[in-house]
Amino acid sequence: MTGHTLNLSFMNPKRHVSLHNYFPFLNWLLNYRRENLTGDMIAGVIVAVMLVPQGMAYAMLAGLPPQVGLYASIAPLFIYGLLGTSTALAVGPVAVMSILTASAIESIGADSLEAMLSISITLALMIGLIQMLMGILRVGFLVNFLSHPVLAGFTSAVAIIIALSQLKHLLGIQIPREKLPHEIVIYAVQHFSETNITVLVLSLLSIGILIFFKKYLKFFLKRLSISE
Repeated sequence: MTGHTLNLSFMNPKRHVSLHNYFPFLNWLLNYRRENLTGDMIAGVIVAVMLVPQGMAYAMLAGLPPQVGLYASIAPLFIYGLLGTSTALAVGPVAVMSILTASAIESIGADSLEAMLSISITLALMIGLIQMLMGILRVGFLVNFLSHPVLAGFTSAVAIIIALSQLKHLLGIQIPREKLPHEIVIYAVQHFSETNITVLVLSLLSIGILIFFKKYLKFFLKRLSISE
């Protein structure tokens, strides 16, 4: 009967653990509790409300159509939900990557929407392959060698570049993308007379609303016993 023995290697506990390592969603899917469904659905709606305008804005920041940001916001969430292990990691387009994508597109000199999309897709694929290779080689420890001043300086510089890149939307004027940060300021001052007053008023009103909610929203939520 040895030659006809049924192979039950898939029942091996070690193989079972290995399967969970490759497909992490099995860890939470098989043990999911029904009472968590309502909270998860509310969290999903909140994330969607925030991610839709944010994804569109990041796509425009990269010089791509707004709908590209929606695709980049939806697909990674589904993939990471199945293959990821962190419950706190934010997945999707971010400002830094949008700036770097715009820089890559400009350096190649794409002159059409199709070319820009092809460059961004190729860039995303190459970065993904490099990150997979780095994960396999376990070289994430290299991040420990980046000092805080380097990270702080990089983050501050990116914040300034992002703010200046949105100046054309704030004033409602056309500013060439190839201009350097200080040239953007000079160009905006020189062409301030071309400012669209309606756009400027709406922009300032939006900024005011954001600042107001950032300062006082938590206070109102406490008064309504919604937040601790």
